[in-house]
Amino acid sequence: MAPRLRVLLPLLLVAMTACVRNPATGKRMLSLVSQDEEIALGKQAAQDVRQSIGLLDDKKVQDYVASVGLPMARNSERPELPWTVQAVDDPVVNAFALPGGPVFVTRGLLTHLNSEAELASVLGHEIGHITARHSVEQLSQAQLAQFGLVLGSALSEDIAKYGVLAAAGLQLLFLKYGRDDERQSDELGFRYMLGAGYDVREAADVFTTLGRVSESAGAGGLPSWLSTHPDPGERVETARARAAKANVDVSRLKQGREEYLAMLQGMAYGEDPRQGFFRDNVFLHPGLRFQLTFPKGWKTQNQTQAVLAASPREDAILGLAPAGDIPPETALRKFLSQQGIQPVSAAPTGYPPGTVYFQARTEQGAIGGVTTFLTHGGTTLQLLAYTEASRLQAYDDTFRATFTSFGELTDASALAVQPARIELVKLDAPMTVRQFQERYPSTIPVEELALINGVQPGDTLPAGQTVKRVTGGVKPSP
Repeated sequence: MAPRLRVLLPLLLVAMTACVRNPATGKRMLSLVSQDEEIALGKQAAQDVRQSIGLLDDKKVQDYVASVGLPMARNSERPELPWTVQAVDDPVVNAFALPGGPVFVTRGLLTHLNSEAELASVLGHEIGHITARHSVEQLSQAQLAQFGLVLGSALSEDIAKYGVLAAAGLQLLFLKYGRDDERQSDELGFRYMLGAGYDVREAADVFTTLGRVSESAGAGGLPSWLSTHPDPGERVETARARAAKANVDVSRLKQGREEYLAMLQGMAYGEDPRQGFFRDNVFLHPGLRFQLTFPKGWKTQNQTQAVLAASPREDAILGLAPAGDIPPETALRKFLSQQGIQPVSAAPTGYPPGTVYFQARTEQGAIGGVTTFLTHGGTTLQLLAYTEASRLQAYDDTFRATFTSFGELTDASALAVQPARIELVKLDAPMTVRQFQERYPSTIPVEELALINGVQPGDTLPAGQTVKRVTGGVKPSP
């Protein structure tokens, strides 16, 4: 048998035995993952999301998003799944679905929507990803592709040599499935929100908002063929055409603007400084009451699970992250026991007690680093710094200065900071968005204010309309 046939035959047999009927579309699809496996994957991933990002600590909001999403999910083609619909405390404008039932919407997206129907459009779209088993199909395609590369590598040195390039090529091949999946989820979400009685015209407003968010973030110039999502303009026009063809009495459909906006009253907007913020190169964490000074001129970033800094030459990293509910000594042993990490016998001088040097082998070469674990406020934290092994000595003084700067936060003004929050205003007279900003000042620019209200800066807001503004908060350092 020819070598190529030896490769193709097992793939063909796997593909033939793994095709099932898609429960949402009725079409045949590739599935190497059972429903039980799908549910298990989703539950584990959802637990990781709750631990790494964290749920929004507001029962009113959690009950609201569940009341909108769960009825649509339970009236879908897969009502038997263990559905959950929850809001996560993340300022990024996003929503996502995991295999087998978990759906999440971020605080950032909630503050950018303006009606219950818009929320239903978002949640219906994410439910569509699950009912159509899009993640399952992508996992199955990846497994099949990996299987093909393994077989090919065993038979041909050339394929093994270019395996990385082949994998990159496969990602591009699968890219079109991502865009097709998004279009399919748009269609399914439309079906679910219409079935639940929501005004389907609001779906177009969501895509308009998402397009504007993308543009304001500097992503507006990304070619559509490089994205897994269809072009926002295309999605807006498709949504409008779909609504026009729905042949329903829109006067009977629910928008739920006032109910939705009432749910947003007092919600944190943007980054929460209680979870840490920078004043110049000093990181302050009011929630955990500590501060840490990073080197001047380093690029810093406060992420959900770590605060990081990169050297100007981008050849060294400093970071602080929670290490879990374990004693520092146990956490250090666990860190050093990882494959590829070796402790160095030399004892660091001038560092906090319990600090160790280490070396690690990576695909990019050997790195040298220093780390320590400490307990602060009942939480175990890891301080970590590393660079190329040959440059560890050159960065040692810089690393030491940051490690020894860790201490108690006592600045009263920093300890008292609060996040910016959404505040609602009922207009007593018509006015433009700019006039609204002058009369009811917000701590965000007028362009952003218009964006979160779903209008343009020059638009006139009618009397009696409820409008969002943003008050309070702390302006982080540039």
